Order: sequence, then structure tokens, then C-alpha cells
Amino acid sequence: MNPTLVAATTVMLLLPSPAKLMLGYLLGALTTSITLGLVVVFSLSGSSATNTTKNTLSPAVDIALVALIIAFILYTGRHERLVERRRARKEGKKDKGPPRWQRELSKGSARTTFLIGALLTLPGASYLAGLREIHKLKYSSAVTVVLVVGFNLVMLWLLEVPLACFAVAPDWTPGAIQRAKAWVARHAHVFAVRGSAAIGLLLVIKGVIGLT
Repeated sequence: MNPTLVAATTVMLLLPSPAKLMLGYLLGALTTSITLGLVVVFSLSGSSATNTTKNTLSPAVDIALVALIIAFILYTGRHERLVERRRARKEGKKDKGPPRWQRELSKGSARTTFLIGALLTLPGASYLAGLREIHKLKYSSAVTVVLVVGFNLVMLWLLEVPLACFAVAPDWTPGAIQRAKAWVARHAHVFAVRGSAAIGLLLVIKGVIGLT
């Protein structure tokens, strides 16, 4: 779940011609991400990129602990005090408005969304980690290219699912999006608690199995 992609998709869904805007963003994102991904995965050296130390704990353990802590904080309601403090600080500051990329998105140009998608989809830590795993598979060049493209298609599903819905059911999709937003607003807290707890427990189980 990429926060920037979530924000961009949300903004585009609220604008006229959202399918055209999301298609432009998707093409720009795929252009940058696939190009840089292929450059990175074919540039990795075998020894420095793939060798790991067996005595170190898996990063999954850290992720599991963080997920469980988040679930505990949400369940006990401790996050509400933090939210109130942040709201009070924001009220004391001058509102600078949305980021520039959001303002550019609101202009409603597919060309603009293409450029924004290309600029905002630079490789992050999770993407680089995925490329490293693809490199370690040691597949042929053709299969590696297919894996990188497939990885990007999965990574950008937040754009692809609405686009597919607009293509298949253009009349039904806007109403469904509004209903989904309303459902998330009503159940966001419970969903966050249960989702974080489930992810944390699954990662703990995976870590225990890996140790045994």
C-alpha cells in the first residue's frame, strides 16, 4: 500500500474523466518503474547483492513487532490522543494547501498525470527488495523481464482495478466507489486493528517456522 498512490488515485477518482487520468498516471508509473527496475535487476552483482548472514534475525520479525504494536495502540485508543495533538498543532499553523502534485492532478490533464506518475514512482525500499529477490532466482533474461513487469503490475493494482472496472462497467463503477469509501470510513478503525494484528501474527508464525 503506497500512501502516495492511494492519495493520487483518490484525487483522480474525484475529478472529471477519472479513467483517462488514471490511465495516464499508470502509463507514466509503468514507464519509470519498469525501466529502472530492469536496470537495477540486471546490474546487481551476484555476491554483494545476494549473500546474507544466517545468524541475523529476519526483517519479518521487526515488521511483526511493529504490526502488533500498531494493533495494540489502535485497539486501546491511544492513537486518538496523538491525533488530537496533531490536529491542535495544524490549527495553529497556516494552511499551505495540498502538495503541488495534487494541485497539478486537479487540473485534469492525462499528460500531466503521465508526468506525475513517472516522477512519483521512483524505486523505494520495498521495490528494491523485490528486485533483489528476482535477481536471486537466476532465471533467464526473458523470464526476469516478465517477472519485473508482473511485479510492477501487482504494485500498481490500486490504479489497475478501478481502470478495469471503468472499462467493464462504466455506469456501475462510480456508485460502487462511493459505497466503498463510505464503508471504509465506517469500519476503518476495526479494519486497521484486525489487519495489523493478523499481519503481525502471521509474520511471527513465519519467523518461528524459519527458526525451527
